[in-house]
Amino acid sequence: MLDSNPWYVRTRLKTRQLLLLVALDEEGNIHRAADALSMSQPAASKLLRELEEMLDAPLFERMPRGMRPTLYGEVMIRHARSVVGSLDQAREEVLALKSGQLGRVAVGTITSPAVSLLPAAIAQVKQHHPGLSVSVEIDSSNVLLESLAQDKLDLVIGRLSVEHDKLHLRYEPLAEEQALAVARSGHPLLAAQSLTLADVVDASWVVPPAQSVLRHRFELMFQRQSLAPPSNVVESAELLFVTSLLSQSDMLAVLAAEVAHYYAAHGLLSILPLDMPLRMDDFGIITRTGQLLSPASTQVVRALKQVAGELYGAIT
Repeated sequence: MLDSNPWYVRTRLKTRQLLLLVALDEEGNIHRAADALSMSQPAASKLLRELEEMLDAPLFERMPRGMRPTLYGEVMIRHARSVVGSLDQAREEVLALKSGQLGRVAVGTITSPAVSLLPAAIAQVKQHHPGLSVSVEIDSSNVLLESLAQDKLDLVIGRLSVEHDKLHLRYEPLAEEQALAVARSGHPLLAAQSLTLADVVDASWVVPPAQSVLRHRFELMFQRQSLAPPSNVVESAELLFVTSLLSQSDMLAVLAAEVAHYYAAHGLLSILPLDMPLRMDDFGIITRTGQLLSPASTQVVRALKQVAGELYGAIT
């Protein structure tokens, strides 16, 4: 039930106080934050002091060369970003609707869904809503979730791990994925009808970074067959580097199945006849709990679920 007299009304919370929190977090200095908001330093200090009095909590530590948010401050900054971002988004949606457009949606994705799932979903939405503006960022789940928390993205197609804050994230699984071993076209090992882990343990590999889940599973896969994991390795998760290195050497690599099939279909890499008991964690749609999706985001999420069902079937 809506509170008819919430604390922010009783205390006359100002929008400029929320903007100041965000500016202080970005600038780390009251003078630069005041300049960014085109106000004087005394006015900024007064706004911050009044906000701290409203909450009866210190929001920033005053340091010799700047300011650092306290735990209370981090909470307020996170919510201030959300409020300011929602207001900006509301105005963009109204302007878009007035101009006959559906609006704008910013999507972050890991590599695998960027191969088939996301392009098909966006093409489907654009066919029915040509006025929809979409921006896509491709990166690791950790980087994308940081952008999601800062309201730079509306939704993420990625993976959640144990270190992620699931309390503030909503996750809808879309697909699981097998990992495959790949090499350059014409690699000597491609002449074999089938390979075992023993056949490739002494090969040189491009492997995921240390401490990653996939690297741990890659090494465990060999250990379970009483084999020491490959020691002749190069660590990288950058696809452009990995594919370029493979094309210039006899090294092997492990890629998500969808990515591997894409490169194989275009003649850039070949899939080794190696049955690896290695799976990636499932990926899915990640949004912030309590976040109201815009009409544009809702259309993209709906298309993602439909296309995922067609491509992968139901996740088990």
